[in-house]
Amino acid sequence: MIPKIHQDFIDKTIQLLKYDCRILGVAAGGSYITNSLDEFSDIDLIIAVESSCYEQIMKERKEIAGKLGNLLSAFTGEHVGEPRLLICLYGPPLLHVDLKFVALADIGKRVEDPVILWERDNAITDALKLGEAKFPAPDLQWIEDRFWVWIHYGTVKIGRGEIFEAIEFISFMRQTVIGPLLLMKNGKLPRGVRKIETDAPNDLFMLKETIATYDAKSCVRAIQGIIRLYVDLRDQLSDNELIRRSEAEKYTKDYLNEIRNRLTIHLRN
Repeated sequence: MIPKIHQDFIDKTIQLLKYDCRILGVAAGGSYITNSLDEFSDIDLIIAVESSCYEQIMKERKEIAGKLGNLLSAFTGEHVGEPRLLICLYGPPLLHVDLKFVALADIGKRVEDPVILWERDNAITDALKLGEAKFPAPDLQWIEDRFWVWIHYGTVKIGRGEIFEAIEFISFMRQTVIGPLLLMKNGKLPRGVRKIETDAPNDLFMLKETIATYDAKSCVRAIQGIIRLYVDLRDQLSDNELIRRSEAEKYTKDYLNEIRNRLTIHLRN
């Protein structure tokens, strides 16, 4: 069951956009696809635009969004690498809506297969046939080449006493490396740590060990937890072609142990 506030917005959006001949259809992504949309969900809408009118629509998209409801705020999605995205907050009651305006010629390039809510003359249906959905998987070699440099960076911050920076670093490693790999291991899309509580429930006890408090020794333990998880996941998910940065791994682990020992000696004194 789709919450009423969500369904009402979708229905109103379709009815209004039908009157704009430059718009060829509306589809839904995200949790709408898996029928898991709840009261806390946002709405992910893909708005298919006639390619020849795309630039014009992009200039008017905030105005278009304003017609769909009481628009409180809106901004574009460059920070997530998606400038076509308009991130909107409507209300009250508050509702987060992502409107992605896509030229019809580009509809086939996608990370998931959306649910078509309305279209003109099978425009979206036909465009989707020109490509396949492909969610980008983490590149294990790309991660391995960077992982131990990252770990050294976080260790240095602990050694210098920059604990807030260390905590942010640990969060970055969960979001960028550990979360996606855990989700891959569980056969789920590697979307950071999104819904990891339900998608990887058997691994949560290990993931909790990567959470640090404002304490240097806690940060060291969290980084050690990240290393243990990463090495285990790397060995499970990689093949013989992966080039392991073994020297970087050894010396970085040794340095982390050195910083841990310094902290222990400092506390004793």
